[in-house]
Amino acid sequence: MSENTTIRRTAEATKGDFAHVHTWVFDLDNTLYPRRTDLFSQIDARMTAFVAELLQVPPEEARGVQKAFYREYGTTLRGLMSVHKIDPDAFLSYVHDIDYSWLTPDPALGAEIAALPGRKFIFTNGDRGHAERTARQLGIFEHFEDIFDIVAAGLVPKPAAEAYDKFMGLHRIDTAHAAMFEDLARNLTVPKALGMRTVLIVPENFETTLGDVWEHEGREGEHIDFVTDDLTRFLQRVRPD
Repeated sequence: MSENTTIRRTAEATKGDFAHVHTWVFDLDNTLYPRRTDLFSQIDARMTAFVAELLQVPPEEARGVQKAFYREYGTTLRGLMSVHKIDPDAFLSYVHDIDYSWLTPDPALGAEIAALPGRKFIFTNGDRGHAERTARQLGIFEHFEDIFDIVAAGLVPKPAAEAYDKFMGLHRIDTAHAAMFEDLARNLTVPKALGMRTVLIVPENFETTLGDVWEHEGREGEHIDFVTDDLTRFLQRVRPD
């Protein structure tokens, strides 16, 4: 059953809170574009269809399996690989075959990301192709040094510490001078423990309807430094002049 909830607010971030940051790490889906875009619903539906075809079950049953794998393994893909030994490339290709025209180019966001000092990365549980197509459609692709995707992570998804270790090691990230932006609170636990500044991206007006309530567990935790419903405005407020 879904329920409406108001998300807690944190103190307003200041330039001083991010003056030490010279590496900026962004999740992709529902972070670099607003949740209201609902782009991920296409991926979600494609995952359900993939599971239904694989297991030869009705969509309702397939969706139950999909969500159970997501909760237990971190991603549906990880569950399908563990239990059914599927080809991850086939899955990733199928579920990311979506219509990116749902996304509106965001030059204001691009300008704020470009103005950030230092290095910028996308760190996603999706694949590189999806991240590139999304970032290009938004008009922000050229502002990032690299994309770290689920394949680069050895198919181990966030929030597993192993995924962060691979990312940090590959790019020699100084976590004491880095910030992480995410729409899922649980994915900020490890970055906070590593010494990163953490920012939770939430729907507009700090209100949302929760379906899978467990997915939002930890939103009140001390591992979240700041919460914002407007990434562009937030970056404008905290970046050095």
